[in-house]
Amino acid sequence: MLVLMIILPLLAVNQHNKLDWDKLEVKLINKYGDKAGLRLRAWQKVLNDDSLVTDLDKLSRVNRFFNLLNFVDDAPLWGQKDYWATPLEFLGANAGDCEDFSIAKYFSLLSMGVNEDKMRITYVKALSLNQYHMVLAYYPKPNAVPLILDNIKGEILPADQRKDLIPIYSFNGESLWLSKAKGQGKLAGKSSRLKSWNKLRARFNSTELKTPLFIP
Repeated sequence: MLVLMIILPLLAVNQHNKLDWDKLEVKLINKYGDKAGLRLRAWQKVLNDDSLVTDLDKLSRVNRFFNLLNFVDDAPLWGQKDYWATPLEFLGANAGDCEDFSIAKYFSLLSMGVNEDKMRITYVKALSLNQYHMVLAYYPKPNAVPLILDNIKGEILPADQRKDLIPIYSFNGESLWLSKAKGQGKLAGKSSRLKSWNKLRARFNSTELKTPLFIP
């Protein structure tokens, strides 16, 4: 899968390669400060936690971990209107918006062995906020009601219990879907159609880290 080819050489999480994590820690500390290194090591423990056996165990742990980070809009944090941060940038800055929460959860679960076909980063309308929002949806079986991982509401709930969210489109490393009232939606093409997703993938390949305007 394309996404695995991008993230696993960077993090080497399947090999639990200490040297790679050491290099990443130095890189984050130099860019974001000492606390960024601590956050990276905490993330490493989550990814390498052998006690997390089932997908639900992994979903719960990853959701709790990233929901501890701060929500900050892109403009004050990165100096631009819409910026999709890599998980390393998100951890380094200790902040991000809803896209960053969803992307970090997606790549973490992917690295922990959760099947990519079961996950979709989903663009929704959040009625409680009256604004567009992004969450991660997990489908235990094809055409099942997905579970929603969200930074607004910490509890993981089935989508039919999230009446405050209206799905618009969703994607993963392979494909893009347009949402329908029922089912998983209509296939609308490759996820490479998303400009921000392409930019995110390019930064994964280069390991480039953006400097935030401030760190909470």
